[in-house]
Amino acid sequence: MERIHSSRYLKLSLKTVIKNDLIQSLILGLIFITLLLTSCAGTGTQANAVMAKYDPSIKSENEHLAKSERLNTELAQKEKNFRKAYSAADYKIGPEDLLEIDVFQVPELKATVRVSAKGYIKLPLADTIEVSGLSVAELESLISKKLQKFVMEPMVGVFVREYRSQQISVLGSVKDPKTYYATGQKYLLDMLSMAGGLAPDAGSVCIIQRSVKGDSENKEFVEKIVVDLDELLIHGSAELNIPIFSGDVVQVPKSGIFFVDGAVRVPGEYPLKAKLTLTQAIGMARGKDYTASNSEMKIYRDMGNQGKEVISVDYDAVLAGQSPDVLIKDKDIILVDQSTIKRIINTLSGAVNLGAFTIGGGRPF
Repeated sequence: MERIHSSRYLKLSLKTVIKNDLIQSLILGLIFITLLLTSCAGTGTQANAVMAKYDPSIKSENEHLAKSERLNTELAQKEKNFRKAYSAADYKIGPEDLLEIDVFQVPELKATVRVSAKGYIKLPLADTIEVSGLSVAELESLISKKLQKFVMEPMVGVFVREYRSQQISVLGSVKDPKTYYATGQKYLLDMLSMAGGLAPDAGSVCIIQRSVKGDSENKEFVEKIVVDLDELLIHGSAELNIPIFSGDVVQVPKSGIFFVDGAVRVPGEYPLKAKLTLTQAIGMARGKDYTASNSEMKIYRDMGNQGKEVISVDYDAVLAGQSPDVLIKDKDIILVDQSTIKRIINTLSGAVNLGAFTIGGGRPF
């Protein structure tokens, strides 16, 4: 009698297992079909959702204000902290400066002279010297060389008694952009403070344009120095607080941003600094995730009144050097497509591994 009951129980258990396996197969099959259909039809919907999510026109101004306030707070503090790190040795002598020149143990050669409008001074024995653009140490060395014919081992000291009025322009995203008249040696933080600090739309870099004399034919060219304001103000890199000279133009560009979404590890908004390529942008988003397509990427670029331009990129070809690495522009939206097969496999494996389905009070699938 017990054997008959055991046999019936075994048959019922086998029927239950087969039935549950069939239900599991049907559910997974329906999931597979649903994902396949939605992945085929959902590309456009995903793109529209991403573009709406990162629409720059609805970006909150509070984020810009919060960042600029933080940078301005750091600016006020760092200006005081870094001021002692530099001396007048960085100063470049210019027209209208009043110089006091002393030669050790030769009082006859002591003189107080004003630099001419063309940048020259005239000294006993040393005659006419072009001093404009020289530092104090460079001028001391130059005068010593000229006096060697008349004085044995001359020791020359130069002191700037009166500084000329220097014209330095601070432009762009500062609170009071204009040309300033400054005296004495000024540094980048000094000039940003004179301009009232950074405006709410200021970016994270500052560009100093400076006229520099070339090696040949005394020609001049414009040198551009880029300073990372985050490194200077937030991370406290004092060496970036460079000296600013007469005629320099300090430019603070507006902030640039770009967006990365889709199959990346850290989607979101990122600052656009200088020249940035697609591969670098994906790197800032910590790279592609498991479900990412091996090739398909799209860049949605704002073309103003012409709407959005869609740039399709074969990312594998870029990595292989077969296609150029695209330069990212302000307000670009990078969408990394998902691989349909990888997405389905990932979803199905998650459903099975996590026991997502339970039939009645039976065992989980």
